[in-house]
Order: sequence, then structure tokens, then C-alpha cells
Amino acid sequence: MEEMESIRLKDYLGMNQQDGADHMKVSQPTFHRILIEARKKIGCALVCGKAIRIHGGTYEMGMNPLRKFQCSDCQHIWEVMHGTGRPRDCPMCKSMNLHRVKDENEYTRTGYGRHGKHQQSI
Repeated sequence: MEEMESIRLKDYLGMNQQDGADHMKVSQPTFHRILIEARKKIGCALVCGKAIRIHGGTYEMGMNPLRKFQCSDCQHIWEVMHGTGRPRDCPMCKSMNLHRVKDENEYTRTGYGRHGKHQQSI
């Protein structure tokens, strides 16, 4: 988990190593070692066709329990709890023309390919 978090902070969110270390509550040299090990494993998985399994570590889940949606017609933005399903219509104008608003620190889907299967981009 520490390695995944270091990749998320440095490579996905673009933090510098000191900010990433502060966020993880480790020293900058420790953050650097965790990041190097994570990148080595990712490189091996890509080159050798191996799977990546994420487990173990000490961590807290910091995911926001809310999701934001915006009405494309009236521009109203509102939040709903994760696990409650996608809203059917806007609470203000009842339009069904909605889209999800990406949170700045949230992982989002990259798109759907043929037959509705999720495609992950690297």
C-alpha cells in the first residue's frame, strides 16, 4: 500500500517528493526508496507481463464518501453518497442531462470501450 500511495502522490497527483513524504508522514529519503521500489515493480510487470497485486501496509482510507454531479442544463452541482447509485435527474430542474464532476484527488474511469468494458490506460 505504501508503494501504491507513493505512485499516486508523485506520478498521479504530481507532488514533489518532500510534499509526498510529508503527506505519508515519512522522511523524504524513505519516500524516495518506497517510490523507487514501486516503479521497479511496475516496470517489471509491464515488461514481463506480470500482474500487480496490492496488499499489506499501514494505511487509512481517505476517500471522500461523496460524489459530485452537475446538471448540463442548469449547471447545478450537488453531492451524493458513494454506493447510492447514479442520480436519475437534477434535483433543481429535473433534467436527465447529468455528468459526474471529477474531484481533484479522485481516481476516475478513463472511458469505456466496445461492449461496455472498462479500459484502463497506462
